[in-house]
Amino acid sequence: MRWLTLYVRSRQVPASLAAVVISTVVVWALARDGSGGPGDPRIPALVIVAGATAASIGLGGQDVALDRTAAIRWVPRRAAHVLFFGAVVGTVLLTVQTTGESMATTAFVVRDSAGLMGLVALGAALSGGQYAWTLPFAWLAFSFFAPPPTSAPMQVATWMLLPPSTAAGTWTALVLTVAGTTAYAVAGPRR
Repeated sequence: MRWLTLYVRSRQVPASLAAVVISTVVVWALARDGSGGPGDPRIPALVIVAGATAASIGLGGQDVALDRTAAIRWVPRRAAHVLFFGAVVGTVLLTVQTTGESMATTAFVVRDSAGLMGLVALGAALSGGQYAWTLPFAWLAFSFFAPPPTSAPMQVATWMLLPPSTAAGTWTALVLTVAGTTAYAVAGPRR
């Protein structure tokens, strides 16, 4: 069990967990005025992106060279880390949502949490743990200002704001989850 304690400390998991909870509660509290209207996916998507961004701080270790030379298998640990935080981000939002008005369905939260953690993991594999947050942040910013998703490419581009029953949104989230988790698990964070 000592390896788990060391891993949790080296990946700043307690700080990540605290940041996920705090960011979710703060954004949700600020959005409770109802200005988004019922069924508006922007606030739940913002909460999930804030949680995934907060979780990204633990995707890079203290010393990447040490990670690469360790005698343990990193692939399952890295994949578990990404999937664990995807579950945590979704669970925190669903838990906070029980205290008031529900603005997102469970299917929406699960899809977006999984897809955004995959996107964060892909960001860590491509640009390092310290910049893993940039991909989900940029994608959300684009989604907020994109034209209506009338074509398939625009549905893929705005997947995180689409209803959970939309095939393009679900497939995009699934591809991002699998590709990001696999890339991060196999390659690790970029130096």
